[in-house]
Amino acid sequence: MPIRPENRRRYPADWPEISLNIRTGRSGGRCECLGECGRGTHDGRCPNRNGRPAYVTGSHVVLTVAHLDHTPENCDPANLRAMCQGCHLHYDRDHHRQTAAATRRAAMEEAGQQPLFLEPAVDCSPEWTPPLRHRPVVDVPGPDVWPGAA
Repeated sequence: MPIRPENRRRYPADWPEISLNIRTGRSGGRCECLGECGRGTHDGRCPNRNGRPAYVTGSHVVLTVAHLDHTPENCDPANLRAMCQGCHLHYDRDHHRQTAAATRRAAMEEAGQQPLFLEPAVDCSPEWTPPLRHRPVVDVPGPDVWPGAA
Protein backbone atom coordinates (compact mmCIF):
# COMPACT_ATOMS: atom_id res chain seq x y z
CA MET A 1 0.00 0.00 0.00
CA PRO A 2 1.37 3.42 -0.77
CA ILE A 3 2.50 5.45 2.21
CA ARG A 4 0.52 8.65 2.59
CA PRO A 5 2.78 11.72 2.46
CA GLU A 6 1.69 12.88 5.92
CA ASN A 7 2.78 9.51 7.39
CA ARG A 8 6.10 9.11 5.56
CA ARG A 9 8.11 10.53 8.49
CA ARG A 10 6.73 7.76 10.74
CA TYR A 11 8.58 5.07 8.77
CA PRO A 12 12.29 4.37 9.26
CA ALA A 13 14.71 5.45 6.53
CA ASP A 14 15.39 1.80 5.66
CA TRP A 15 11.69 0.92 5.26
CA PRO A 16 12.09 -0.06 1.57
CA GLU A 17 14.68 -2.70 2.54
CA ILE A 18 12.61 -3.92 5.51
CA SER A 19 9.51 -4.23 3.35
CA LEU A 20 11.35 -6.01 0.53
CA ASN A 21 12.87 -8.50 2.99
CA ILE A 22 9.44 -9.34 4.44
CA ARG A 23 7.70 -9.58 1.02
CA THR A 24 10.34 -11.57 -0.85
CA GLY A 25 12.66 -13.12 1.73
CA ARG A 26 10.59 -14.29 4.65
CA SER A 27 7.28 -14.80 2.85
CA GLY A 28 8.71 -16.23 -0.35
CA GLY A 29 6.41 -13.92 -2.34
CA ARG A 30 3.24 -15.39 -0.80
CA CYS A 31 0.66 -13.75 1.45
CA GLU A 32 1.38 -14.66 5.08
CA CYS A 33 -2.18 -14.10 6.32
CA LEU A 34 -3.41 -17.06 8.34
CA GLY A 35 -6.96 -15.81 8.50
CA GLU A 36 -6.37 -12.88 10.86
CA CYS A 37 -7.74 -10.60 8.14
CA GLY A 38 -11.21 -11.95 8.86
CA ARG A 39 -12.20 -12.32 5.21
CA GLY A 40 -13.21 -15.93 5.69
CA THR A 41 -12.11 -16.79 2.16
CA HIS A 42 -9.29 -19.17 3.05
CA ASP A 43 -8.47 -21.84 5.60
CA GLY A 44 -4.90 -21.64 6.84
CA ARG A 45 -2.46 -19.52 4.89
CA CYS A 46 -3.78 -17.34 2.07
CA PRO A 47 -2.70 -18.83 -1.28
CA ASN A 48 -2.21 -15.49 -3.08
CA ARG A 49 1.24 -14.93 -4.61
CA ASN A 50 2.75 -11.65 -5.68
CA GLY A 51 2.26 -10.88 -9.37
CA ARG A 52 -0.18 -13.73 -9.99
CA PRO A 53 -3.98 -13.70 -10.31
CA ALA A 54 -5.84 -13.63 -6.98
CA TYR A 55 -7.48 -16.94 -6.19
CA VAL A 56 -10.94 -15.42 -5.60
CA THR A 57 -11.16 -12.43 -7.95
CA GLY A 58 -8.47 -13.08 -10.55
CA SER A 59 -7.11 -9.55 -10.03
CA HIS A 60 -3.36 -8.92 -10.07
CA VAL A 61 -1.91 -9.65 -6.60
CA VAL A 62 0.38 -7.07 -5.03
CA LEU A 63 2.03 -8.06 -1.77
CA THR A 64 2.14 -5.35 0.87
CA VAL A 65 3.48 -5.28 4.42
CA ALA A 66 0.97 -4.82 7.24
CA HIS A 67 1.85 -3.49 10.67
CA LEU A 68 -0.23 -5.75 12.91
CA ASP A 69 -0.50 -3.04 15.59
CA HIS A 70 -1.11 -0.26 12.98
CA THR A 71 2.00 1.58 14.20
CA PRO A 72 4.46 2.37 11.37
CA GLU A 73 7.25 3.09 13.86
CA ASN A 74 7.10 -0.51 15.13
CA CYS A 75 9.07 -2.42 12.50
CA ASP A 76 9.84 -5.45 14.63
CA PRO A 77 9.57 -8.44 12.25
CA ALA A 78 7.03 -10.04 14.63
CA ASN A 79 4.78 -7.00 14.06
CA LEU A 80 5.04 -7.19 10.25
CA ARG A 81 3.18 -9.50 7.93
CA ALA A 82 3.35 -9.78 4.13
CA MET A 83 -0.26 -9.60 2.95
CA CYS A 84 -1.95 -9.45 -0.41
CA GLN A 85 -3.84 -6.21 -0.92
CA GLY A 86 -7.19 -7.93 -0.20
CA CYS A 87 -6.10 -9.36 3.16
CA HIS A 88 -4.33 -6.12 4.13
CA LEU A 89 -7.34 -3.91 3.36
CA HIS A 90 -9.67 -6.26 5.20
CA TYR A 91 -7.30 -6.50 8.17
CA ASP A 92 -7.15 -2.68 8.41
CA ARG A 93 -10.87 -2.02 7.84
CA ASP A 94 -11.75 -1.14 11.46
CA HIS A 95 -8.63 1.00 11.83
CA HIS A 96 -9.51 2.86 8.61
CA ARG A 97 -13.07 3.41 9.85
CA GLN A 98 -11.78 4.91 13.11
CA THR A 99 -9.19 7.18 11.49
CA ALA A 100 -11.71 8.38 8.88
CA ALA A 101 -14.16 9.34 11.64
CA ALA A 102 -11.40 11.19 13.52
CA THR A 103 -10.39 13.01 10.31
CA ARG A 104 -14.00 14.09 9.71
CA ARG A 105 -14.36 15.34 13.30
CA ALA A 106 -11.08 17.29 13.08
CA ALA A 107 -12.12 18.90 9.79
CA MET A 108 -15.45 19.97 11.29
CA GLU A 109 -13.77 21.41 14.38
CA GLU A 110 -11.21 23.26 12.26
CA ALA A 111 -14.06 24.77 10.26
CA GLY A 112 -15.71 25.89 13.50
CA GLN A 113 -18.66 23.54 13.12
CA GLN A 114 -20.21 21.57 15.90
CA PRO A 115 -21.81 18.21 15.12
CA LEU A 116 -25.61 18.08 15.22
CA PHE A 117 -25.51 14.48 16.34
CA LEU A 118 -22.84 12.46 18.02
CA GLU A 119 -21.53 9.65 15.86
CA PRO A 120 -22.78 6.32 17.18
CA ALA A 121 -20.25 3.85 18.50
CA VAL A 122 -19.37 1.30 15.84
CA ASP A 123 -19.49 -2.35 16.82
CA CYS A 124 -16.29 -3.75 15.29
CA SER A 125 -16.73 -7.33 16.44
CA PRO A 126 -16.14 -9.94 13.72
CA GLU A 127 -19.77 -11.12 13.93
CA TRP A 128 -21.15 -7.65 13.19
CA THR A 129 -21.98 -6.72 9.63
CA PRO A 130 -23.41 -3.40 8.51
CA PRO A 131 -27.14 -3.40 7.81
CA LEU A 132 -28.10 -3.83 4.19
CA ARG A 133 -29.75 -0.89 2.57
CA HIS A 134 -32.52 -2.17 0.39
CA ARG A 135 -33.14 -0.27 -2.78
CA PRO A 136 -36.50 -0.37 -4.51
CA VAL A 137 -36.67 -2.64 -7.49
CA VAL A 138 -37.37 -0.63 -10.61
CA ASP A 139 -39.02 -2.44 -13.46
CA VAL A 140 -37.27 -1.25 -16.58
CA PRO A 141 -38.99 -2.14 -19.82
CA GLY A 142 -36.99 -4.13 -22.34
CA PRO A 143 -36.11 -2.72 -25.77
CA ASP A 144 -39.11 -4.44 -27.35
CA VAL A 145 -41.55 -2.19 -25.43
CA TRP A 146 -39.72 1.13 -25.72
CA PRO A 147 -41.46 3.82 -27.70
CA GLY A 148 -40.50 3.66 -31.32
CA ALA A 149 -39.37 0.01 -31.12
CA ALA A 150 -40.45 -1.95 -34.14
